[in-house]
Amino acid sequence: MPIRRLAILCVHTSPLASLGGEKTGGMNVYVKELAQEFARRGIQVDIFTRRADVVPPEIDVSIDQYARVIHIPAGPPQTLLPEDVYPHRQEFASGVIAFATRYNIQYDLIYAHYWLSGLVAAILREVWGTPFVQMFHTLGEMKNRISTSRSVRIFPDIRIDSELKLANQADRIIAATPAEQAQLRWLYRTPRQKISIIPPGVNTNIFSPIPSKNARSILGLPSRMKHFLYAGRIEPLKAVDTILYALSYIKNQSPDLFSDLRFTVIGGDPRHANPELLSLQLLTKKLGLEKHVSYVGAKSQAELPAYYSASLAVIMPSDYESFGMVALEAMACGTPVIATQVGGLAYLVREQETGFLVPVRDPDALAQRMMWLIRNPETASKMGSTAAQLAQNYTWAAIADQLLSNFDDLLNRRMSWVYQQQ
Repeated sequence: MPIRRLAILCVHTSPLASLGGEKTGGMNVYVKELAQEFARRGIQVDIFTRRADVVPPEIDVSIDQYARVIHIPAGPPQTLLPEDVYPHRQEFASGVIAFATRYNIQYDLIYAHYWLSGLVAAILREVWGTPFVQMFHTLGEMKNRISTSRSVRIFPDIRIDSELKLANQADRIIAATPAEQAQLRWLYRTPRQKISIIPPGVNTNIFSPIPSKNARSILGLPSRMKHFLYAGRIEPLKAVDTILYALSYIKNQSPDLFSDLRFTVIGGDPRHANPELLSLQLLTKKLGLEKHVSYVGAKSQAELPAYYSASLAVIMPSDYESFGMVALEAMACGTPVIATQVGGLAYLVREQETGFLVPVRDPDALAQRMMWLIRNPETASKMGSTAAQLAQNYTWAAIADQLLSNFDDLLNRRMSWVYQQQ
């Protein structure tokens, strides 16, 4: 049974939101890109998100005429933390039901993103009888277990409890990697047959190699400069401080390499820094790295390819990553990735082929890999070429095909079950 109408739930953040904020990142890109791919196939996609501002219209068609963003009032029209949106989940569900009733719409399937959306999807299934597919993107229990502050649970019990229920309530769960599948089975006792492994993708029309000389010219970087990059949210579990300590190691151990080395941090807002960004800026000064580190704030996707292509490597030293879409974007631009051997990064980055995998919170090991790339530019270039070739396997068109096949299978199985009950 082919999908004709699809409801996507993205309750706590909009696919239209600017990237690089505390609650915007890979999931926003994922929803927007997939909606475009589904729309190209003639599927009507309605993305339901909470109204966080009084300005947007109820229906926004800026993504595509077949991929609408529907703003649902639920709680005050302002940005809220996910746990503060939680009490408004029933209100959100009622808003979605009212919208579908007003326009006489019936959806074939609900695709829910993040735990809050899953809670709403469960309500909608009870009312409509429509099956729902869940993608968590990150697992709260996994983040808690690897938190550097072992005495503090960084995510509230309500999230953990909700994920536990949803992992067994959802008709199907999309996991980004085999690692996430294992975590779902281990932490939430999710039946294996409920989980399908389908990775996120990359827009190769945007993310493709730019000659390093051209990219440096776009950014105004001197040709002699050895440039490394971090891009993503600024939060403790991203472990950006590990990179700063690695730079300090290079400064002390190999001052000849350090003199032309520069590191750029993309993400956050330096004008209104959050505690983690302030901490990183203070550490930069303490380590005497001010002239070698730049905090440039969030950048649009259109700007990112130049930063990726101008870099010797993109560094992702995270304590936890469910997949690591930044790594895939960098690879598509022909840039090696140095990443920690965790979650999706361990699955995506191929050791000494597309980059390097290093231990968590090990600045010395990270520094050694950075210095190796500086000293071996030709091999680094070959790694980048391999990375770009590998990234071609992750086009959004290919990922959309996998998802639609999975959705069709779910609906066919469900229809067969209904017939058997008659």
